[in-house]
Parts: sequence; structure tokens; C-alpha cells
Amino acid sequence: MAKIHAVSTHCPPHALPQNMAEEFIKELFSGKIAKLDRYLKVFKNGEIHNRQLAMPIEWYKEEHSFSERNELYVELATEYTAKVIEDCLESASVEKEAVDAIIFISSTGISTPSIEARVMNQLSLPIDIVRIPIWGLGCGGGAAGISRANDYCLAHPDAVVLVVCLELCSLTFQPDDLDKSNFIGTSLFGDGVACALVAGDEASLSPKETLPSIKGNASRLMPHSEDVMGWRIEDSGLHVIFSKSIPPIVENWFAPFVHDFLNTHDSKAQDLTQFILHPGGKKVLTAYEKALNLPNDLLAPSSHILKNHGNMSSPTVLYVLKYIMENKPSKGEKGLMASLGPGFSGELVLLEWE
Repeated sequence: MAKIHAVSTHCPPHALPQNMAEEFIKELFSGKIAKLDRYLKVFKNGEIHNRQLAMPIEWYKEEHSFSERNELYVELATEYTAKVIEDCLESASVEKEAVDAIIFISSTGISTPSIEARVMNQLSLPIDIVRIPIWGLGCGGGAAGISRANDYCLAHPDAVVLVVCLELCSLTFQPDDLDKSNFIGTSLFGDGVACALVAGDEASLSPKETLPSIKGNASRLMPHSEDVMGWRIEDSGLHVIFSKSIPPIVENWFAPFVHDFLNTHDSKAQDLTQFILHPGGKKVLTAYEKALNLPNDLLAPSSHILKNHGNMSSPTVLYVLKYIMENKPSKGEKGLMASLGPGFSGELVLLEWE
């Protein structure tokens, strides 16, 4: 089975403490939203302390067209992706020429040619790399990218695959959208990019440490749930859709999915010592805890990433994975990677350190 040899991350340059985000929203929406003070409590209750944004806070106070936002997305996505790929290759001690495929995942901007093609030119990567751009997975994209890399390595056991997840959620912010979803999204979302290097078991790499090996993966769609999470696309750009039913869905729908998946691999939740869960928000973490009957300390890595970076959509779960890998789990430890996204859908990956 494929192994994850390295994960790198890159944070945009503009830090946004949560109290500053709250003041920004209070100033912007004062007099426009009824019961604003009540809504502002989500900033304090969300257990997010800091986030990183692509642009300084003053930029978000101004009107920007969809085309202006998207041009900025393409420019910064190309820059950040190039940086995170170089860091990941260096961390894994892998040369550019060894890369066989790039899976690029993003849902916060549009680019044709897609971002990985632009980066291939910028970094002078081999021209015969297989490109697999994926759009629309949202928060579910991180674990889905690892799953698709594993699928590719099963077909090509000697392959080296880069999985890049990039989201510039802040560029989608709508200062005139008074919908509650826009407000909640502003309290949660940050920007970020992550890259994982996944290699098949016949790849000519020589790892010097214990690495997570992918033992299985699964996808599941919740029928007729398109309105739970996603984007509403208007002339002004992307408008976020959030349903208050997400935490109950995690409790009632996600748990059977996990148990079915683990049973398929002769495992159960109690066998796992590492949980690499996408931290959609405080309520989602609490729902994970209840759904899987987990001790609170097993959610500490996800909580740590949420606290320091917010919800960055697809790259977030790879930030959690990097954090866990840096703490060097012991040989034989098993872990579950999970992320949930639009559809409504889920992706699971079973890992074992070897």
C-alpha cells in the first residue's frame, strides 16, 4: 500500500486574531443585522484564536468584483502552491524529476489552465506529470485527495504523487451578504495550503523513519443533501452555504459510516490511537467526540489546528496530519483520517505507522 512520506504547509502572511475579526464584523454589519450582538458570540465561543489571510484586513472592507477576486486567487494560489511543493519535496528528499502525478484540490477560485499547470511551468517540473485537478469538494477535499493518491498508487505501485490542497476562503467574503451563513463562515474560515507526498510501495524511495501507510479508504454520499454545505454562485462571486444540521449529521450519519468502514478492515475505533479529523468548528469536534465516543485528548491535534489556523477547508486535515507526524507516532499505531464536505459527503482513510 501507499505511504505518506511528507506533509508541508504554508500560511499566508496576514495574521487575524479572533478579537480583531469580531471587531471587523461588528463595525461592518452594525445596524444591518438584527440581534448582531447575539451572533457575535460565535467569535468567542468558536475556540479559534488566530487565522491567516491572503490579504490585509483593510482589503476586505472594500467592494471587489468576482473577476478581481478570482485574478487574485490565481496569482496567490500559484505562488503558494509553488512554495508548498518545493518544501514538501525537500522534506521528503525527493527530486522534481521523480514526481509522476499531481492532484490539485481547491474550491475557492476558478482557473483554466488549472493551478498545477501554472506551477509546473514556474518550477520547471517534468512535462509528462499526470495532472488531476479536482474542484468542488470543499472541506472534504483533504482526505479525498489522499484517497485519490492511494487509488493512483494502487494502479501504479512505483508512482510518486503530490496532493496539494489550497483554499483562499477569505477571498470569497461578501461584505453585503447579510445571510447568517456568511456571518458564520467569517467566524470560522482562514486561508491555507498543504502538500502531501504519497508514494506506492514499489517507488524508489528510502524513508528513514516510521511513516503512515494507507491501509484503506472509503467515500460515502448522503443522498439529497445538496443544501447542507457548499457555494451559491452569484454575479458577485461565491456565497457560502452552511446548515445548522451539520453537527447532528456528524453524530447520526458519520458514526455508522466510520463503523462500517472499520469493520471492513477488521478494526474498531478503540483500536485507533490517532484521529486526523477535519476540524470544521467547535461544534463539529464535539459531534466527533460524541459520535465515536472518543476521549477528548484524541481530538487535541484537530483542536490545536482549529485554534491556531481556523477552518481552512480542504487543507485543514493535512495540517492536522503534519502536526501528528511531527510528534512521531510509534510503529504499529493506527489512525483514522476523515473529512466531510459538500454533497453532503465524507471521506475516510485508515492509516498505520510502519
